[in-house]
Amino acid sequence: MTSDTYRPGDAPAPGITAEHLPEAATPIPQQAPTPIGRLVATVERLRREVLQAHAAADGRALVELAKGILIGQLNCTPAAAARQLDVLCRDSGLSPLELAADIVNQAARDHVTEVAAEFVERTGAAEPAEPAERPTAVAVRLRTAESGVLAAADDTQAVAESLLTNALEPLGAVAVAVWTAVPDGSLALAGHAGFPPREAARWRHVPPGVSTVARLALRERRLVTLDRLSGEGLPSVGHLLWPDGGRMAAPTGTGGRIHGVLEICWPQPLAPQPPQIERQIEALAELCARTMDTSPPHDPAVAEAVLPDVCELIDLAEGLQDPAVVLTPVLDPEGRLTDFRIRHASSRFVDPVGRPRGDVNGALLLEAYPMAAGESGLFDIIERVHATGEPFRAERMSLTALVDQIPLTSVADISVSRHGAAVLLLWRIEDETARLADILQHAQRLGRIGGFEENLATGEITWNAQLYALHGLPPTAPPVRLRDLPGYAHPDDSAALGRFLRAVLRHRRPASVNLRLQRADGITRHIRVVAEPVLDAHERLHAVRGAYQDISAQHWTEVALAATRDQLAHTEAESAERNRLALQLQHAIMPPTPAAIEAPGMRIGVRYRPAETDSLVGGDWYDTVVLPSGLILLSVGDVAGHGIEAATGMVVLRNALRGLAVTGAGPGQLLSWLNTVTHHLAKHVTATAVCGIFDPSTRVMRWARAGHLPPVLVRQGEARAFPLIEGLLLGALPDVRYVEREVRLEPDDTLLMFTDGLVERRDSSVQDSLGHLVQAAAAGAGDLDARLDRLLAESRSDTDDDTCVIGIQVG
Repeated sequence: MTSDTYRPGDAPAPGITAEHLPEAATPIPQQAPTPIGRLVATVERLRREVLQAHAAADGRALVELAKGILIGQLNCTPAAAARQLDVLCRDSGLSPLELAADIVNQAARDHVTEVAAEFVERTGAAEPAEPAERPTAVAVRLRTAESGVLAAADDTQAVAESLLTNALEPLGAVAVAVWTAVPDGSLALAGHAGFPPREAARWRHVPPGVSTVARLALRERRLVTLDRLSGEGLPSVGHLLWPDGGRMAAPTGTGGRIHGVLEICWPQPLAPQPPQIERQIEALAELCARTMDTSPPHDPAVAEAVLPDVCELIDLAEGLQDPAVVLTPVLDPEGRLTDFRIRHASSRFVDPVGRPRGDVNGALLLEAYPMAAGESGLFDIIERVHATGEPFRAERMSLTALVDQIPLTSVADISVSRHGAAVLLLWRIEDETARLADILQHAQRLGRIGGFEENLATGEITWNAQLYALHGLPPTAPPVRLRDLPGYAHPDDSAALGRFLRAVLRHRRPASVNLRLQRADGITRHIRVVAEPVLDAHERLHAVRGAYQDISAQHWTEVALAATRDQLAHTEAESAERNRLALQLQHAIMPPTPAAIEAPGMRIGVRYRPAETDSLVGGDWYDTVVLPSGLILLSVGDVAGHGIEAATGMVVLRNALRGLAVTGAGPGQLLSWLNTVTHHLAKHVTATAVCGIFDPSTRVMRWARAGHLPPVLVRQGEARAFPLIEGLLLGALPDVRYVEREVRLEPDDTLLMFTDGLVERRDSSVQDSLGHLVQAAAAGAGDLDARLDRLLAESRSDTDDDTCVIGIQVG
């Protein structure tokens, strides 16, 4: 073999082409000719030369490995092997490095060989455009990386650098991290490449329970691919450097045990990777696992022997109070986990199907318990614990075993933990009798029930702990005999208690009684006692058994409910009386069906529809009166709210407007005065109103509004609403001026004034509802009374509010 030494600055080793070397780092901008600039350029040049030297050394190691294989196969000298390698290179047209990788693949027949063969099978004979993706380049990359890993087997940091340089940079990766799974559930950064030293120092330890990309791969126990790290919400080393970059993480394990995780970083989002790339990443993870595995090589003969750490675990299992089973992994010739062997079942071991522990010791787990192989079954749990080292605990887990091919299910508390190369399994088969007794005890505690049994022949009395608590006695105090119970009860309960004792002790039939138990600590509890006689073979009274139940909470709840019912009944009576008075007051002022009013030059019709529910008696009002001047006052209004307050407010405003109208003022001034009355004289009252003054001689009506809907005019079969002129509702502000408008009415015109109860709907705006009323008014025909009746009948209002309509027909 050659002993030439590669030096920085030399040409690449023979057969190592540029495509096998790492890509040069991005050139730094030209520095100014200063000492600092020259120093930076020198450091960058030396860094590139060191990387090239490492790559060349790894390539030389692969070539030397191929020469060693030829020496063994041809039984020749190193010089002859070197000459044979040159001859094979010329005949095959391959470079020495590609040929070396092919020779090692044929000799090894391992996972790397399978990956390279799979890549060749998938790509076929066509050579990809990228040299790094040719089948020969894949084999060279993987074998060169393997050489670097084996050369630095004791240095995980060097392993990470070799993987990045030889195998991952050609795939576009910029950084790699090798994590070690610590037994306490944490992760330790064992090696890294491509990350700044400060960033790697920040991530040297990840506590248990922190979700990261590596922990996701560890938990899933498979290769994990994230196309964009920022979209997953998982932090990891370098996530601030390449937030939108892709990640791949593969668990590294041997013999069914996971030692850590290989995490690879890309600077840009990662496109979906073909299966051959995923297989390459898994092969690199397997290379990492070889350097992280500190256990001795798998030897079937040694595996069957009991190792010292397993002996210590067996001694520990014997000292536990719970049944324990010590398991060791069973591997196939290729080192893959196939089963677990039951090395030891402790002396307290209880088999779910009743087999002696001698029948279980030494057996394979799946042979002794084949039903454990079910999905998410016991075998899957043990395999996960053995792989990750994370313990598992569960209560009331179902265990199924076969008895004469019939599945038998038991319930047990399970604990599984890994200790060195072995797994400790603890299970506690649930005792049904103890479980039912525990349920009964909790039921008695929750229901505040205490049980007793009194043997009348021997005088022996048995109480449970809850009954002592109900009596307020310590557990060491003597129980109270049933005959002595009247001495602990309220005197007013003595008659009922006497009937209870006679029924049980004399008439020998079950009975119950409610009493007030007066305890020694001064507390009185309401108790229900239930008892039944126990007769012997000769039908003689032998014992009495029964229970006490604390019903204090129920008693005081019933007392509170009774008081609440009385208070509600009184409140309902008061409310009904108030509604009756409000309705009576409203009907006294505004009858629901008043007669038509005949006035000079017009006919006035009124319709009033009260709310359907008595409790919703409202404040709608209307008024038509001939003033001393011969003018006619027309008004409608609505006081906010319902009940007696709204009804009394309506009376105040209606009478006030009628009195103010005698002054001869216009509708705007009348509403301004009425606003002052509402704001100052009527407390907490707001209202809306429309006021009109009609002159029969000129048929001119002046009108104003205070937050109310405008009147609707029907003329010659067409209807329109008056404009929404300015006007604030009554009572909102102390001093408000209202705008007046006037309209000249023609003979046969019909003017409608109404409250919002005629048009208001919960699912429509006021404008839409007003438009529907205009259409209904235009479609109407007949005399005034028929028109008003039709409007009420066709009203679409759904608010169950008072409704008031005034119809004025000009003569």
